[in-house]
Amino acid sequence: MAQPITVYERMGHEFFVDLARGFYERVAADDVLRALYPDDLEGARQRLEGFLVQYWGGPADYSAERGHPRLRMRHGPFAIGPVERDAWLENMLATLDSLDPPADVAEAMVGYFQNAAMHLQNRPGSADSGASPPRNA
Repeated sequence: MAQPITVYERMGHEFFVDLARGFYERVAADDVLRALYPDDLEGARQRLEGFLVQYWGGPADYSAERGHPRLRMRHGPFAIGPVERDAWLENMLATLDSLDPPADVAEAMVGYFQNAAMHLQNRPGSADSGASPPRNA
């Protein structure tokens, strides 16, 4: 029985390069998110790219270099409340939309990013402080 094709195999490495690059271009222009990052965004961009490549079925270079992703622990030092969560999600989904992936890939990635954003929130906020995830689909 053949193994299913991964998102990484289907979309190719450059898709993830473009996704991480486009996201960090948006971060650089976003007042809410920019404050959470160091002056030089390149290291964060490379880590995001590596993580996404690995998560979506590409080489496990991220874990080989950094160990288990442990995303919640790694993001613990950063104040991520509803405003930051929503800004991250909005910028990630806008970047994804700009790359125009096939509908099934977009749906899978949107679901993952929505769950990740909620999971990484580590500061309280009212239940209604976050708007519905920004998405046209």
